[in-house]
Amino acid sequence: MRHEEILKRINEKRTKCTVYTRVMGYHRPVESFNIGKKGEHKERKQFVEHPQRVLQDCA
Repeated sequence: MRHEEILKRINEKRTKCTVYTRVMGYHRPVESFNIGKKGEHKERKQFVEHPQRVLQDCA
């Protein structure tokens, strides 16, 4: 089954997800950002922690 077909079948079970981000020391929902701030948020690089590297650094 394709991804689109799965989404259509479970569409009534889906709920809206609010994404928060930390700005100037406190958390705000991204949906409340103005157009410029939303653009900046899309350009941000996501932090990805590599568990193996963290374990090696601690050893």
